[in-house]
Amino acid sequence: MSGQLRPSHLFTAIYIRIPWRVEYLTMSDDRLQQSRYNFQEIEKKWQQRWSKSNLFHVEIDPAKPKFYGLVMFPYPSGAGLSVGHCRNYIPLDVVCRYKAMQGYNVLQPMGWDAFGQPAENEAIKRGRNPADMVPEYAANYRRQLNLTGIAYDWDREINSSEAEYYRWTQWIFLQLYKTGLAYRGSAPVNWCPFDKTVLANEEVVNGRCWRCDTPVEKRNIPQWFFRTTALAEQLLEGLTKVQWPEGVKLLQANWIGRSEGAEVEFPVVDNSVSIKVFTTRPDTLPGATFMVLAPEHPLLDSITTADCADSVASYRDRAVRVSEIDRQSTERVKTGVFTGAYAVNPVNGEHIPVYIADYVLMGYGTGAIMAVPAHDQRDFEFAKKYDIPIKLVYVERSDQKVEELMEALPSGGVITGFGEFDGLPNDKSTIHKVIRWLEEHNAGHGVVNYRLRDWLISRQRYWGAPIPIIHCAKCGQVPVPDDQLPVRLPKVEKYEPTGTGGSPLAGIPEFVNTVCPECGEPARRETDTMGGSACSSWYFLRYADPHNSSAAFSEEATRYWLPVDLYCGGAEHAVGHLLYARFWTKALYNAGIIGFDEPFMKYRNQGDVLAYTPGRKVEANETAGEENDGGEPIQDWKVLKPDERHTIPEDQWVWRWARMSKSKGNVVTPDEMAESFGADSLRLFCLFVAPYEENVQWSNQGIEAAHKFVNRIWRIWHTLRTHYCENWRDIEWVDNGASVRALRRSLHQAIRKVGDDIEEFHFNTAVAAIMSLTNDLSAFRNELGNNAPDSNQIRFLSEALETIPLLVSPIMPHVADEWWEELGKQGSVFSQRWPAVDEAAAAKDVITIVVQVNGKIRDKMELPADTPQEEIEKLAMLSEKVVSDLETHSVKKIFVVPGKLINIVLN
Repeated sequence: MSGQLRPSHLFTAIYIRIPWRVEYLTMSDDRLQQSRYNFQEIEKKWQQRWSKSNLFHVEIDPAKPKFYGLVMFPYPSGAGLSVGHCRNYIPLDVVCRYKAMQGYNVLQPMGWDAFGQPAENEAIKRGRNPADMVPEYAANYRRQLNLTGIAYDWDREINSSEAEYYRWTQWIFLQLYKTGLAYRGSAPVNWCPFDKTVLANEEVVNGRCWRCDTPVEKRNIPQWFFRTTALAEQLLEGLTKVQWPEGVKLLQANWIGRSEGAEVEFPVVDNSVSIKVFTTRPDTLPGATFMVLAPEHPLLDSITTADCADSVASYRDRAVRVSEIDRQSTERVKTGVFTGAYAVNPVNGEHIPVYIADYVLMGYGTGAIMAVPAHDQRDFEFAKKYDIPIKLVYVERSDQKVEELMEALPSGGVITGFGEFDGLPNDKSTIHKVIRWLEEHNAGHGVVNYRLRDWLISRQRYWGAPIPIIHCAKCGQVPVPDDQLPVRLPKVEKYEPTGTGGSPLAGIPEFVNTVCPECGEPARRETDTMGGSACSSWYFLRYADPHNSSAAFSEEATRYWLPVDLYCGGAEHAVGHLLYARFWTKALYNAGIIGFDEPFMKYRNQGDVLAYTPGRKVEANETAGEENDGGEPIQDWKVLKPDERHTIPEDQWVWRWARMSKSKGNVVTPDEMAESFGADSLRLFCLFVAPYEENVQWSNQGIEAAHKFVNRIWRIWHTLRTHYCENWRDIEWVDNGASVRALRRSLHQAIRKVGDDIEEFHFNTAVAAIMSLTNDLSAFRNELGNNAPDSNQIRFLSEALETIPLLVSPIMPHVADEWWEELGKQGSVFSQRWPAVDEAAAAKDVITIVVQVNGKIRDKMELPADTPQEEIEKLAMLSEKVVSDLETHSVKKIFVVPGKLINIVLN
């Protein structure tokens, strides 16, 4: 042993150098009492220190690589956070803390999605102004987040309802307007009669309002849209650049819905108009025996005959009350009405009847389809119901008859009855040949279409960013000049929706009346506000430069911090929010304002936290409108409303696992858990209970178990702390003890495992690695008993005592900092470097080699880890289970996977 041993100044353990051994005095009773895990005192202490030192504040530092970790920013509700929110926030915090210890300049901000319908509805319910209510709720959220020990840079906090924020939301709106990506048009929209507002398609769930579960109606009113369809190809292509779950990318791709086909016109008989259709199967044109228009189609009135007008009008009125999702359901019975009109099939001149049916949507393609019942199941069912002819285009055999069909034949067979195309197979090459033929004969042309529709952004509500457009009788629509932004939301006493379809702002003369910036004549402001999704489509950019008063963000800030490296949020936003944020990013990129076109390079969505929740059985005339833990509609129950819990006897309650949320009254708060078990125990539970993407059933037993483990590792660390030597690196390492060598292997394997698992979002197995190491240390402590450790053991224990605070810091930061201080270290573990893996120490002493012959397992060999490859090959060839194969075959080649297997390939 070399060097002079010095005791840590924090401990009463005294080390005395004696040849071949180290003696020490045990910890005093007073010191042992102080080592007990008082989590409330410890967590309060470190949270105050972190705040006072502004530990998590970051600035641009070109000398460091950056890491931008972000969670979807929340609307701060009156109920505050639940442990369900922690299931998302805590894992990202673990990654961000780990990246900081790796030397990254880590940005982890937080703010509030404060505008929009949820905040306004809450304010109406409580009889308050949302402008006063939201800051109070945000302060409570901030307190709760600090309570859980999350390392946010609060200097970057933003609130989307503050004028300095929505000023730039309005500015970005105007950039989109100037490039034609924002426009005003009249269109049928989703109207919620309860909330008295327009809803985007994504806000309609099973025909009902996503917030209040009220059946949605259709209304035709002027609205503002973002032209998402103009960037459809970019949105689709961008999915190849990002590291997102394949399921999420597929959802976005399906929502964009790119399809190649042809646009074909069908002249209406005895009429001057033609019906334009988009079809992905122009090769089936000869089999089109009728046409179907959407109930909203603009040609409907001009082609409907007088004797069919009443039935068409009646059907159209019923159809507009059905949600688009329901209209597209494959399970729904197809209905329709004949318009009295006929159209000419352009490839064979046949006159075919024209119907309207609600399974055709105006928003996709042209709002009209050519119906080929022999080869499309929806058309087949419709034709059978209304006794419409069915005509085969593709046949599987030459004598096949249409009367044999029990269902449509969407694929297979060869063409018959289509002239030069007869005998061609049912595939894409045939479709392309038919498209060329249509173009040559001026009967149609090839096009690419998208299922994606333009994004409805305007709301007839008070609580939102005013749309910065002025309506002038002389100049038309005029953008508000940049130097007049923000268009401030006026403070009012009454802001409830009018119920007429107009915005409450329309009734405020001092807001509405203005002058035209171009001609100076009297004009009117736009009174619609933007939906909250507008503000949440760019907030990640503002975090990079939140206090900039002259621009939404600087080029320097976005060039350094953006794009976001890791984005976390709920799967329910897989289409709406993620698509909108990508659209805004691409629009700003195309305009040359930012230098990247994808906002979130890596995205992960967490599973939900479910609580055992009381409900009631659904009556015969009701629909459930809820979802169970797997996302499937629940058919027979509803979550009990608060008043129902008093009026319905408990013996009539139906219990189910349901997602934890304020509306269900099943919330468990982090406040309760931090008070009873501590934030580090809550963090450990959220990470260990299940893989990140899976749903979790909340139970107090789970967090109690987590708390027991935190107490256990606390006790073990403090017991071993009596053997700590602060200059342990000066102790000469004598590799003469297998047990200590095994412990060092366990320690360094844990360092590697925890780091790798945090990177891969395998938090449960990272915690499991810490637990395994704890078990090994506990066994060593028990084996050591009251014996004095030798120099090797002191060296290892001191290394372990310094390493463990670093190892657990991302997961249990309060415990880690307390240990670090008790070792006499300065500052926070957050500012330390992640421990390096000693690869030699982590290497296994013995490895298992699988022996294969022609890929089939023949034997397994336990060998020293340093066995040379040549020796491994020799031993494998001598295996009794291999020798018999070698007697009849010669060796062609030997493949070796170092440390794992050897495969002998025989001739």
